[in-house]
Amino acid sequence: MRYVHEMPFGARALADGGARFRLWAPGVSQVELCVLGNAGERREAMLPAAEGWFALDYDSVPVGSRYCFRMPDGLKVPDPASRFQPQDVHGPSELIAPDAYEWRDDAWRGRPWEETVLYELHVGSFAPEGTFGGVQRRLDYLAGLGVTAIELMPVSDFPGARNWGYDGVLPYAPDSHYGRPEDLKALVDAAHARGLMVFLDVVYNHFGPEGNYLHVYARQFFTERHHTPWGAAINFDGEGSRTVRDFFIHNALYWLEEYHVDGLRFDAVHAIIDDSAPDILEELADVVQAGPGKQRHIHLVLENDHNEAHYLRRDGGEAHRYVAQWNDDIHHALHALLTGEHEGYYTDYADAPARHLGRCLAEGFAYQGDASRYRDGAPRGEPSAHLPPTAFVSFLQNHDQIGNRAFGDRIATLASPDALRAVYAILLLAPSPPLLFMGEEWGTRVPFPFFCDFGPDLAAAVTRGRREEFARFPAFSDPAVRQRIPDPNEPATFSSAALDWSNTGSAESESWLGYVRELLGLRQREIVPRLVGMPGGRAVFSVIGERGLQVSWSLNDGSELVLQANLGAAPLSGANMPKGERLFATVSSRSSVLPPWSVYWYRRAAR
Repeated sequence: MRYVHEMPFGARALADGGARFRLWAPGVSQVELCVLGNAGERREAMLPAAEGWFALDYDSVPVGSRYCFRMPDGLKVPDPASRFQPQDVHGPSELIAPDAYEWRDDAWRGRPWEETVLYELHVGSFAPEGTFGGVQRRLDYLAGLGVTAIELMPVSDFPGARNWGYDGVLPYAPDSHYGRPEDLKALVDAAHARGLMVFLDVVYNHFGPEGNYLHVYARQFFTERHHTPWGAAINFDGEGSRTVRDFFIHNALYWLEEYHVDGLRFDAVHAIIDDSAPDILEELADVVQAGPGKQRHIHLVLENDHNEAHYLRRDGGEAHRYVAQWNDDIHHALHALLTGEHEGYYTDYADAPARHLGRCLAEGFAYQGDASRYRDGAPRGEPSAHLPPTAFVSFLQNHDQIGNRAFGDRIATLASPDALRAVYAILLLAPSPPLLFMGEEWGTRVPFPFFCDFGPDLAAAVTRGRREEFARFPAFSDPAVRQRIPDPNEPATFSSAALDWSNTGSAESESWLGYVRELLGLRQREIVPRLVGMPGGRAVFSVIGERGLQVSWSLNDGSELVLQANLGAAPLSGANMPKGERLFATVSSRSSVLPPWSVYWYRRAAR
């Protein structure tokens, strides 16, 4: 099989050896196409069309040719819908034949969402090769671990040789430092052969600060009516917004159809400002569900600090638009329990972390319209208890929650092994789909600091801004201490984030790996088969003392799943032993006194 996503912009190789080029440039009066070849540069004026479009069908443009668009002032810019940038974001685009790759996954229809166990990774630092091929060579390891999906941090072309991916400026082009388009397709193909889904993180809330040329010829792409932390917002609801909306809707379809990925995670949608109805998130999801979502399992997942539960609505038990949201609340509650930290956003969880955790496990969000001290008393969130637990992705670590720390500290450096074993027994067996961040499964202590590779002027500003960001924390009030925060642009900062696979052979790492495999195996056998159609609104929790917790869920077969835990360093009395079959225990005890950092799982058969 060969897959191509047809779109109204960009370059399309034609069967006769030519190519069709289309560019939306309402801010300029003329555009030239420049094709670069061995004989030098060929230029031809593009033909203006309605509503700011320019188009040209060009003969004799071999696949692999490099091209760019020349503005009236002589500035040459890449194609904003470029499928590949061999010379980075400032260089010419390459004409790609998307149907050249022959897929081998004809029978693949994805996997149901209830089976999902996510493994988030950064392509550049996951494996020594730093490429799509390097990830592909470790797929057998991931499948053997018990995860069912890999989630790639953004791969869209970014400036420089290294980046988290959230500074991308050409959202259709896989970054050349990771490999060519066919290398990413081969990774997805190979993952499907092993029963692994592939999710891709996409960024539709802003463009990176270097290499974005849209403002030169299409200022309507942005609006001063709305502002975000990155400046003027992307124009989703003003004049010219139809083309802007189509650009991102087609981008989602492009990854789902041309690259056959199984799901998208939408970064920080709370920073997408759209007053129209339907808004861009609603329209995009509707188009996906009416298209590739009718043919196979497609899963759309949000990151949304506003906790807007209405995007997660269910119709007859099925997700109407978005299947789940990353649940920052459960991370913050778990982190507060493990570390006692109470600064920054942890101030909202430090007073009663066990209660916040219990509410997350039973009802989804901890903040469902409640006043947030961190936000100066403003309410945050919408009611979520009616939703099933499968609508919330749970995690103890991810790229943000590690990298937002000054030194990128891993949780293994902040909490005791006994405490971590207890928390993982909750995270990996609770009904909500869990997410692991690369290396977490063997307890790696390798940090994951923020890193990038900007040009000199911007690099200095980013380094300064990164250090000033922490000035409000007491531990970094001293400028000399802030100077110790790693410079994001230094190659050594990136190198420090690379996983050290040699550590996986140590006794400690093997113990952690065995533990995670045991829990994920138990999840697939005993929990997953009872999640399909699991109702919302039927879970309850209670707090025992300050650190004890009991939660029960009604599963789809009528049985009851019960968690009992002591998430503190002292024994806990006053717990009543649940009835039913014990599925798992971190400590072998049947006393009403729960040992420190102990977790027990029970299942009671349907009555």
